[in-house]
Amino acid sequence: MKTSNQELINDLIERTKNVMNEAQQFQDLSDAKLNWKANSESWSVLECMEHLNRYGDFYLPEIKQRMTKGKTVTPEAIFKSGLLGNYFATSLLPKAQLNKMKTFSNMNPAGSQLTKAVLDKFIAQQKTMLELLKKARQINLTKTRTAISISKLIKLRLGDTFRVVIYHNQRHIVQANKAIQNQNTSAVNA
Repeated sequence: MKTSNQELINDLIERTKNVMNEAQQFQDLSDAKLNWKANSESWSVLECMEHLNRYGDFYLPEIKQRMTKGKTVTPEAIFKSGLLGNYFATSLLPKAQLNKMKTFSNMNPAGSQLTKAVLDKFIAQQKTMLELLKKARQINLTKTRTAISISKLIKLRLGDTFRVVIYHNQRHIVQANKAIQNQNTSAVNA
């Protein structure tokens, strides 16, 4: 994938704002709705959000550190996605039928006791992401690299890392909304 840095950042800012707005709407739901699960294998709204918080706990400091220490701060006009980064990012984009993915145990919130504080943390993380995206206009998104959560040995281009994290957020917002729809459907059918 090749695109202008500005187009990429503008797109990611818009996606992040949409995700944050969705999370803010979840705050209006009762604790019971937020913790409801269709079955033991599915996640509740809060479990989806906690999963994202756990990834945010890794990626936000990693991105900030790499942007601060980056030797290549001169931005280029065009972002060139890496092969691995583009693969990860596109595989995480929400689709009509989400493909199942295995979650690492340390990132799996299933069975956690969760409150609306999870939503507050997620919203705060999205505000941090927006700040980082704005600063990224001054960074070379192709040459600056970040570690990934599964291995610090694998590095992705900063633009790809932003895409992976933000597309992953979108994916689980879709999953959280499906949990709400499933709850509403099961209540109607009861």
